[in-house]
Amino acid sequence: MQNFTEEIKQEIISTPVQSEKGALCMLSSFIRTSGSVISRNGVYGFEIVTENEHTAEFFTDIAETRFGLDLTVSGARFDVFSGKDKLAFECVGAQAEEFLKKTGIVGEDADGKYLNFGIDEQLVDDENAMISYIKGAFLGGGSCTLPDENSYSRTGYHFEIVFSNKSTASDFCDILANFEVLSKLVARKDSAVVYVKSKEVISDLLNLMACNESLEKLTQIVEIKDKFNNANRVNNCSVSNIDKTVTASVKQVRAIEIIRETIGLQSLDKPIFDVAMCRLADKNASMQELSDRLQISKSCLNHRMRKIIEIAQSLS
Repeated sequence: MQNFTEEIKQEIISTPVQSEKGALCMLSSFIRTSGSVISRNGVYGFEIVTENEHTAEFFTDIAETRFGLDLTVSGARFDVFSGKDKLAFECVGAQAEEFLKKTGIVGEDADGKYLNFGIDEQLVDDENAMISYIKGAFLGGGSCTLPDENSYSRTGYHFEIVFSNKSTASDFCDILANFEVLSKLVARKDSAVVYVKSKEVISDLLNLMACNESLEKLTQIVEIKDKFNNANRVNNCSVSNIDKTVTASVKQVRAIEIIRETIGLQSLDKPIFDVAMCRLADKNASMQELSDRLQISKSCLNHRMRKIIEIAQSLS
């Protein structure tokens, strides 16, 4: 059974990439999150690593059909964190280097070629390009977790994308800001993590990536959680009210007993006496129930109870 992250990724790769610019952005961000730049004999290329065969097929197809790149399997690695094998693909040569220049990952000036760790603004110069970049980044280094439906917690929603470099991650935060998504950036070992924890923001991101089925699932989880949390709040409120009623009753009964043991209940004025006898007759009744039985207002009942407690305090 797929987890929520896998469902989102499957939904992304199920949607055809319409433009070469979109494909360029997706493969570029995938390299930034799940790959690295490599060099042989002074010529740049890249390596990508993934544990998902469908994702591997998706990007090898893009590389070959869109850009004429030949990705070859360079090995398999066991990931101790996921407990799964990861396939590594590499592409090195003049075509690969030209591709990296198109993405802005490799630059060249009078001093020669260099690596650019930021995201090239010309690569993501319109809304569709930015959305494609976000999709590729999630496919490479993204994860999204949801809280347990039956747990009482307002937290548990978490969406993150892991980048290999802080400069790339920082520029990615700027891309998200273009869509009014305010994310946070934190270092984690040798990586930089961009994340959000708001269910509303996660909904916006899923909508942005056109992951409609995943968005619907998130919406259902949110509704279930809200109902569960509301039911718990009502239950906690009821328990709290019961505790208050019991505490008040114990205090009132104790005061009445002090009066009975010292000056006697018959010494009380009739309205106060009636209240005392009514409380002794039902020690568990709420103040509302007592006021109904005595046919007096709750305010009047509270006043007479306070009088009983004052008398008892003066006697003790």
